[in-house]
Amino acid sequence: MDRLASVNLNLLVPLLALLEERSVTKAAERVGLSQPAMSHALARMRRLLGDDLVVRQGSGLTLTPRGAQLIAPLRAALRQTARVVNFPAFDPCVDPRVITVAMTTSTAFVIGPHLARLLGQRAPRATLRLRTISVPTEATFTEDGVDVVLLSEGFSSPHPRERLYDDRIVVLASRDAPAEATALDLLRTQPHVVVDTERRVFPYAALDEMGVDHRVGALVSDYLLVPYLVARSGGVALLRYRVATTMRDLVDLRIEEFPEKLPGLGIDMVWNPHLADQHFVGWLRRLLLDAAHAICRGG
Repeated sequence: MDRLASVNLNLLVPLLALLEERSVTKAAERVGLSQPAMSHALARMRRLLGDDLVVRQGSGLTLTPRGAQLIAPLRAALRQTARVVNFPAFDPCVDPRVITVAMTTSTAFVIGPHLARLLGQRAPRATLRLRTISVPTEATFTEDGVDVVLLSEGFSSPHPRERLYDDRIVVLASRDAPAEATALDLLRTQPHVVVDTERRVFPYAALDEMGVDHRVGALVSDYLLVPYLVARSGGVALLRYRVATTMRDLVDLRIEEFPEKLPGLGIDMVWNPHLADQHFVGWLRRLLLDAAHAICRGG
């Protein structure tokens, strides 16, 4: 405790902001310091901890191993300090915090607009940060400062999860496809537009088991290009229903049910295990569920 008395604890808040933002400018804005003051604070933190904490890499900053290790304990310490000094609970009407939600691009395409609209109504001073990822890691919570990950049930997580909304695979075709063709006919006769990944897209294993011969006409690396290409250039695709119906508002698409029952593709909420403000967690959970309800109400 005697040694701790000689440490300027005011450095801990800008330190956490810098480690999370990986930008002197953004960290300074977040904690209300000028950029020179933040640079001076960084120099003092480096001397105090005997580590660079962040280093220049290309046009940005990256964390040193020591810097990455500090994020989780710093968050925990500052949250505990806030409880000790009895800061008021999260008030969405006035709180200016950045709320970070991570998900795939396709999930952001479906729920992002609803989430942004509701947040603007209920927390007018907060900022929504959407982080697009494929598969979360522990660094998603510790380094990227993500509050909650929206994760497909097909991916595992060591943390507790709760269903946000259900989804399923459907067959997608252009409006130019033969009107009398069934979903199975479309899958057999039309060229397929498929996501180009190292992992086999799982509905195609079901097609193999059904003995459905098919031909791949196009491979694309962006999931959201699939329905757009089908609508504009023809062919057929297997896609999430929620993505398909959202894209149908933008381009003309035909949606048919998959010929056989497939495992579900629900989207789950996986919370940052280091979040201590349960009032905030409960509020954000309600916001996400309301955004999901708006999706399901639309179809």
